[in-house]
Amino acid sequence: MLSYWQHIEFAQPRAFFLLVLPMLLMVWKAWRYNQHYAELRMSTLQGFGESTGGYKGWLKSVLFLLRILTFCLLIVVLARPQSNLKEENITAEGIDLVMSLDVSSSMLAEDFQPNRLIAAKTLAADFINNRPNDRVGLVVFAAESFTQCPITTDRLVVLNLLSKIKDGLIEDGTAIGMGLATAVSRLKESEAKSKVVILLTDGINNTGFIDPMTAADAAIEYGIRVYTIGVGTIGKARHPQSPVPVDVKIDEPLLREIAESTGGRYFRATNNESLKQIYDEIDTLEKTKIEVSSIQRESEEFYWILFAAGICLLVEMLLRYTLVRSIP
Repeated sequence: MLSYWQHIEFAQPRAFFLLVLPMLLMVWKAWRYNQHYAELRMSTLQGFGESTGGYKGWLKSVLFLLRILTFCLLIVVLARPQSNLKEENITAEGIDLVMSLDVSSSMLAEDFQPNRLIAAKTLAADFINNRPNDRVGLVVFAAESFTQCPITTDRLVVLNLLSKIKDGLIEDGTAIGMGLATAVSRLKESEAKSKVVILLTDGINNTGFIDPMTAADAAIEYGIRVYTIGVGTIGKARHPQSPVPVDVKIDEPLLREIAESTGGRYFRATNNESLKQIYDEIDTLEKTKIEVSSIQRESEEFYWILFAAGICLLVEMLLRYTLVRSIP
C-alpha cells in the first residue's frame, strides 16, 4: 500500500484547504453538545432501569462521523489523485576488454607499494569494479603467455582469478608480443563495437616467437584498440632479489608505437598514484554507451475514493432512516 502512494500525485492539491470545514464542523458539534447537555452527577443509577438513550446517542455519533468521513473523501476526490508511473528502458552497450599483465620477476621491484605486481593487481581490480557493463578477460605473460580468465560479465570470477595471479606462474622473461597476441586472440571473435586491450609491462621484449608489432598488426586487423602502460620509476629501483638497486628499463618507443598504431595511447606510471590516474583516464576514454528511454503514464485514481464516499453516505442514510429512526 505504501509503494502505491509513492506514485500518487494530486492535480488540484489546493482542494485540501477545504478540510478545514469538517474540522470546524467537529468543533461546532462539540460546542453545541456542551451547550445543550448539562452535566448531572448521581450517586447511583439504580431505579432508572434500562434505556435505549445511550445506544441512540452512540448511533447518532456514528452518523456524524460517517458524514464527516464522506465529506473528507469527497475533498480528496476534488484534489484529483493521479498515478504517475515512469518506466525506463536502459540499453547498455558494453565494451569487450582484456587486461594483459606482465608477471615477470622484475614486477617484484619495490618502487611501487608494496611492489609493482601487487599495485597493478589492486588498481586493476578497482578499474574492473567500475566497469559493470563490460565483458572483461585476463591474460598474463612472462617468457610465454596464457589466458587467466576468458572474457566474461561475471566480475566476481574475474576478480577472484585476478587475485590469484602471482610471480613464478610462467618461465621468467618478457614476451610483450606473446602477451598482446594472446589478448588479441581472446577478442578477435568478439562482436562488440568496442574492443580494447590494456597491456601493462615494466620491461623490454626479450623473448617469445611473436614480434610485438606483428601482434599490433593483428589488433589493427580485428579493430582492437591497445592501451599500453609502462610501470617503473625513473632511474633505479629496489628489488628483493638484488642487493643493490637495479636500472629501470622500459621499451617506451615500442609501447608507444603499439598504442598509436592501434588507435590507443601509451602511459608511463612511476608510482601507485600515477598508475591509478592512468586507469581513471582509460576509464574516461572508454565510456560504456548507455541509452535510456522514458515512458510516463498518468491515470486518474479518484474512482475508488468516490466509491468509498458513496458507501459511507449510503450506510449513513440507511442508519438514519431505519435503526436510528426506530429508536425512541
